[in-house]
Order: sequence, then C-alpha cells, then structure tokens
Amino acid sequence: MSTTIVGPDGQFRCRWCGVSPEILAYHDTEWGFPVSDDHRLFEKLSLEGFQSGLSWRTILSKRQNFRAAFHDFDFDRVARFTQSDIDRLLKNEGIVRHRGKIEAVVNNARHAQELAKRDGSLAAYIWRYEPGMRQLAKPQTASTSAESLALSKDLKKQGWKFVGPTTVYAFMQAMGLINDHLEDCVIRTKVEHARERFERPGG
Repeated sequence: MSTTIVGPDGQFRCRWCGVSPEILAYHDTEWGFPVSDDHRLFEKLSLEGFQSGLSWRTILSKRQNFRAAFHDFDFDRVARFTQSDIDRLLKNEGIVRHRGKIEAVVNNARHAQELAKRDGSLAAYIWRYEPGMRQLAKPQTASTSAESLALSKDLKKQGWKFVGPTTVYAFMQAMGLINDHLEDCVIRTKVEHARERFERPGG
C-alpha cells in the first residue's frame, strides 16, 4: 500500500490525513509546523494524553470543547483547579470523561508552572529536546526516539503523568520539533521552510 494519497489539489500527502476533511486541514496547516507558544504546547501534551486508547480524529472533533473546559490550556489557571472542578469536568459530555486523564492535566499544569518559572518558558525547556538531523529516522517509521525517551523520562521524574515516550514522540511530531511529513508530501517543504525561519525559544 502506498504511504501517500492524492489530495483534492492533485498533490501527494501523508496517507493518514485522508480519513476526513478535518484531519486533512490539520495535516496541511498544523501538523509539523513549529510551535513556541506555551499554551499550545501544553494543550498538545494534554490532548495527546487524552488520545491514549482513542483516535486523534476523536480528540480533534472535541478540541474546542477541551479548550473551553481547560481555559485554552492556560496552565496557570488550570493549576488552580480544585476537586470540584474535576468533578464538574467529569460531567462534561463534550470532552473525554476519564478521571485519570483529567487529573493528569491539572497535575501537569502545576508542573508546567514550575518549569516555566525555572526555564523562562515551557517552550524553552521543550525545544532543548529538538533532535539533530543525524538522529532523525526516515519519516513516519518510528514511534519513539532517543529524544522522546529522554524528554518522557525527565517529565516523569518531575511528576508529569500520561507522558510516555510514544505520546511524547507524537507531540514532537505535531509541534514541529521534527519534520515527519513524508518525503513526497507537498506539505513537507512548507514545514521545512517554517522550521528554517523559526526562532528557537531560549536559544
């Protein structure tokens, strides 16, 4: 089976983006483009945790509901959530109602505060784990990497939850720490140009 599909414009794209128009748009405009905004980084780490055992299509369809529920993933606000907030979210039919995952977001928000205070921003910490070109596998052939293993291990050491190496690798793919679009995907070059222009935080 080919690893690419032909998009509506006749150009090749990564096969996984063909499941729905929403996923196609996500692939073309978000996935792999570098991100330095702390709230977006925290959002993606949180949503990757919620995705565990589910599909990204399911999570993406609920993303606006998640954003409303978690104050656009402003971790300073989420860190102040109480047990009553968690109980309220467990009744929110617009999100994934999994106690452990909801509690993990609140827990992780508090640790994100600590990281931002220590390193200046969550982004400055995260982008230290950007792999060099020599460490990169052929696009979409790996589910973990030395960097995702290291980042996962360090986050867990600091008390983060739902941040296993596979989850962290998917986060790194999505947030542009690597360009994992296939070689003949039309978006790969756009992402590469964005990465070339990107100002690494804390650098």
